[in-house]
Amino acid sequence: MSGMITADLVDLDLAAETKEAAARSLAERMVALGRVTDLDGFLADVAAREAQMPTGLDGGIGIPHCRSAHVAEPTLAFGRSAEGIDFGAPDGPADLIFLIAAPAGADDAHLTILSALARRLMNEEFTTALRSAIDPSAAAALISGEEAPAAAPGPVRKPVPAAPEAPPSEAPPSEAPPEPELTAPETENSPSSEQPPSPEKSTLPEQVFRIVAVTSCPTGIAHTYMAAEALEQAGQQAGVELVVEPQGSSGFNRVDPAVIAAADAVIFAHDVPVREKERFAGKPTVDVGVKAGINRPAELIAEARGKAERGEVTAAASTRNTPVDNAGEPGEGYGTKLRKWLMSGVSYMVPFVAAGGLLIALGFAIGGYTINKAPSVAEHFVWTDHVSWAALLFQIGGMAFGFLVPVLAGFIAYGMADRPGLVPGFVGGSIALTINAGFLGGLVAGLIAGGTVMAIQRVRVPAPLRGIMPVVVIPLLSSIVVGFLMFLVVGKPIAELQKALTDWLSGLSGANAVILGVILGLMMCFDLGGPLNKVAYAFAVGGLANPNPGSLKVMAAVMAAGMVPPLAMALATTVRSKLFTRTERENGKAAWVLGASFITEGAIPFAAADPLRVIPSAMAGGAVTGALSMLFECTLRAPHGGIFVIPLIGNPFLYLVAIAAGTLVSAALVILLKGARRTGRPDQADGAEEAIATGGGPTGEEAKVPVAV
Repeated sequence: MSGMITADLVDLDLAAETKEAAARSLAERMVALGRVTDLDGFLADVAAREAQMPTGLDGGIGIPHCRSAHVAEPTLAFGRSAEGIDFGAPDGPADLIFLIAAPAGADDAHLTILSALARRLMNEEFTTALRSAIDPSAAAALISGEEAPAAAPGPVRKPVPAAPEAPPSEAPPSEAPPEPELTAPETENSPSSEQPPSPEKSTLPEQVFRIVAVTSCPTGIAHTYMAAEALEQAGQQAGVELVVEPQGSSGFNRVDPAVIAAADAVIFAHDVPVREKERFAGKPTVDVGVKAGINRPAELIAEARGKAERGEVTAAASTRNTPVDNAGEPGEGYGTKLRKWLMSGVSYMVPFVAAGGLLIALGFAIGGYTINKAPSVAEHFVWTDHVSWAALLFQIGGMAFGFLVPVLAGFIAYGMADRPGLVPGFVGGSIALTINAGFLGGLVAGLIAGGTVMAIQRVRVPAPLRGIMPVVVIPLLSSIVVGFLMFLVVGKPIAELQKALTDWLSGLSGANAVILGVILGLMMCFDLGGPLNKVAYAFAVGGLANPNPGSLKVMAAVMAAGMVPPLAMALATTVRSKLFTRTERENGKAAWVLGASFITEGAIPFAAADPLRVIPSAMAGGAVTGALSMLFECTLRAPHGGIFVIPLIGNPFLYLVAIAAGTLVSAALVILLKGARRTGRPDQADGAEEAIATGGGPTGEEAKVPVAV
């Protein structure tokens, strides 16, 4: 693997002030070696990955990375900054920057490099040696594993502020586990300590204390393996036998069931659900976020020992934190968790919306608006009749659309209580459809189902019953509770509320309709496909379950406003191309198609590069379009499709006028705001300023292109 990083890919004096400039500087080295074929295209992919989640890690580490079609072979470049560069880590700037490039589709290579590098960064000697290296060749050999790190004198910036339980003399460096090579994924699950603990460290004088740990993080890469390494090192220092199962994004190797059975305690350090959590039921368990596994592993081991001594065990594997409980930072409010629970259901519902809605739209387009009255194709189908084919598409779409409310409820419950919440959630969602409680009923049913399961899971049950709890007892009891509440208690009031909302939408006209259009337009364009956008979209789709003139107007306004941001950015890059980077101009070409297809996310690269100018401009245009669509009384029967479902739009000409008006407003505003920052400066100054942003000097046309964030 020595070819993955060479001396030519190492910059020990990285002169860059921003993460964009640092990525460009290191990427230029890759281009010079033929590892990257298109600099700007590759940097756009790096920026897109960075926009999803910061790549800075505690301890002064930055790991920008991506998979890209512009990468010829897996490559790792390293830069060391004297001043530090902000990569979004909580503890401040990074001085060690690793740029990882993997070819598109090369998941294994990409994750191999990241996971191996993340583990090695937990080795204090490794990071110290990198900070003190004076020769690029030596640094490259150190990173590739060809050269072992040697302790360097002077102050050390420790990436893990964890205090060991034992003095250093009890865990000499020679006993540390070998550092992983960068040639294979990190799948070791062997115990990190092969020697028994000293008598003064063991709570069990005749046997080794055994712990099984699971680590996982949202991306399944860096923090997952850093926590695993920290726990293994702390386990060795504490004199315990500790086996870690890192559940990374490339999969995981299950710990031997015999090892789990022999374990005295379990540690979960995770920010996403532990997969197959039931394997660890009945053990004393410490359940924390993944960062706790990195920052205080010794404390977690001590806590696990304490729980084992007191005989504290979990009633069931799924009684602890859920997919949503573990998302985000500790101390999140209930409102934040509630939003995530609801978004969990919406995210699983959207594919049913897209498939079912577009099939329904195609059925209308081919067979006309009376196709909904066609007989069942199972009883009457003429192979040569286009109406029969239209009816087939419409009825398939109708079946897919019929799952919207049950799926919404089921996966809200899943977000709260993991897999045991699925059965009562789907049951509650189906009841909501039966009693005409609709979309609102599904929301409430999902929350009731998740809460019921969580309450049942907190009940301590005898050990013989634990095995049947998730399969028999929890689904049975929770379904009874949810069914009782939905049929006899809350279902009817919700159905009345749903009917009132439907009647209100049906009667929308004039100023009320315009105001609602403005609000929906602002929501669609605020976060460009994020939670607020999805809430507005889910509101519109919920109305399609029981269509009426008002709900069809809402759906039309939502889709029209969602098309504006990418179309506006495409228009702006065409009209005033000099205000945008070369990468943004290329993205602008694609944005025409994305906007026309109602893919609001097509504007994200522009918002990531300049949020203070792009997002307000997009919101203004979305508000105009939403208001005009409602004012013109445009309607839409399809939940998706953009301009490709124009035949299904009521008042299609005015609908296009509304979209065009919003697009012009957004494009004009973003051009005005971007141009204002250059007012009073000659064009020649642009190249110099932008070159400073890239960490170099102006060298022709390439230097005049600012880096996308």
